[in-house]
Amino acid sequence: MTNKNIQVGTKSVWAGEKEYLVHGATQVPVVLSVAYGYDDMDEWYDVAIGKKKGHIYGRNTNPTVQAFEDKVKILEGAEAATSFSTGMAAISNTLSTFLLPGDRIVSIKDTYGGTNKIFTEFLPRQQINVVLCETGNHEQIEAEVAKGCKILYLETPTNPTVKITDIERMAKAGRDAGALVIVDNTFGTPINQNPLSLGVDLVLHSATKFLGGHADALGGVVCGSHELVEKIYHYREINGATMDPMAAYLTLRGMKTLHLRVRQQSANAMALAEYLQTKDLVEGVYYPGLKTHPHHDIAKKQMKDFGGMLSFAVKGGVDTVRELLPRLQFANRAANLGAVETTVGPARTTSHVECTPEERAAMGIPEGLIRVSCGIEDIEDLIADFEQAFNHVESALQV
Repeated sequence: MTNKNIQVGTKSVWAGEKEYLVHGATQVPVVLSVAYGYDDMDEWYDVAIGKKKGHIYGRNTNPTVQAFEDKVKILEGAEAATSFSTGMAAISNTLSTFLLPGDRIVSIKDTYGGTNKIFTEFLPRQQINVVLCETGNHEQIEAEVAKGCKILYLETPTNPTVKITDIERMAKAGRDAGALVIVDNTFGTPINQNPLSLGVDLVLHSATKFLGGHADALGGVVCGSHELVEKIYHYREINGATMDPMAAYLTLRGMKTLHLRVRQQSANAMALAEYLQTKDLVEGVYYPGLKTHPHHDIAKKQMKDFGGMLSFAVKGGVDTVRELLPRLQFANRAANLGAVETTVGPARTTSHVECTPEERAAMGIPEGLIRVSCGIEDIEDLIADFEQAFNHVESALQV
């Protein structure tokens, strides 16, 4: 797709697939073969060393997986992309590719719980200096980056508090310091946000979430320049966190409706956030589309829409959560997000289940915080469902 005027919805449907269609098929096939044979020894060698296009072994590359990578690459406006078995594999492999003992990495406190564990538990074991700044404190981040670092790692919007970081401003700070700037764009999606266009070096996703969109396939992906992605690919092909071809197929299929799903999910999240602000049981609603959000203006500048994720804190903490969530009829109580069905859960059992209550408190995550991943249901039904659940809690707790 060389025409730059093609819109993102059309790209979601068509991008990256034509080369992989066979025998007149209109859909990319699932290629399950582990090995690829060659009668010509010289051709085999040329493919093996990357001189010629092709595949030799499933841990390295696969046609179905490559079609998925190409689609994400085009949607993010990147030169290259490589995939992984999970989103956490994308994060850990990318960091491991570039970090060595003695290096310094700067990030924010409000990253996903698994990412935070890498920063607080695993990287320090490797004698890597990790500095975690207050999310949204751009001056603090700039000051720490200016001291020197190998990587500036950001997540925006954050999971689960949906905080926003100014990507363009931080990318400049990273460039000025000679740092590699990486952004987790899982919540943003390529539909609503394209960090590479704002000066970032690498963008990664948990493909399990919005990209796949149906909660039936695990995967991760990172996009960027040929040079950087090739280094990450080499680390991944040796360490083996390879995406499964069936997962790639399911994610490819899901991505055909990505723009439609994200559009509906964003609209639902905005309406639900506004509704939640009216409830007496709710202490705070966190959604970048709300004008009350502390970084609404930044989100408005760098996002096309505000996404399908929000969170809210309830009075009564865990006791209220226990009463409220089981009453919802149109929401899965599960540790996932980005699916066509609405999914809810407290951070203590979803995004930050690996953390202690004290660690969550230090990150500003109350035990009564509920994360909501809005699905594509009719918003009238979602709001009515939350209303009946709140009515039950108010009666049960006599609020």
